Amino acid sequence: MTDIDPTSFATMSASEFAQTVKKASDKEINAVMGGTHRETILDAIFARFPSLFNAEKAKGADARVNWRITGGPDNSSDTYAVVVEDGTCTIEKDPTVEPTTSIMLGPAEFAKLITGSGNPTMMVMTGKVKARGDLSVAMAFQNWFDTPKG
Repeated sequence: MTDIDPTSFATMSASEFAQTVKKASDKEINAVMGGTHRETILDAIFARFPSLFNAEKAKGADARVNWRITGGPDNSSDTYAVVVEDGTCTIEKDPTVEPTTSIMLGPAEFAKLITGSGNPTMMVMTGKVKARGDLSVAMAFQNWFDTPKG
């Protein structure tokens, strides 16, 4: 993970990102995603959600999922909302509307969860991922996207 050049991250494909995450240690992921380029990396990741969204798989879904990623500089966190409604997917940075589901996790857990290289059930059971709200949405969420796996 430490070989990622944050200035070119936006051009890295989702598949390349997934492979990079799979090869990296939690420590490496946390260092890169907890450093000065964190905002650039998170913005690029969340900007991809709408293009990976599969409206057919999310047919009838109406949900707002807030992702709070901890482990930022000075122990900060960042929150993004992925909003699925009327067959569309949009992203909001620093959302203010109450979510259907809220997920809180560290940078390594986030990267592994969205790339399929981590076990979501184990992450929740061990307390590395905390979810509140409509948990059925949290469980269905990953199926609404055609995301390359690590």
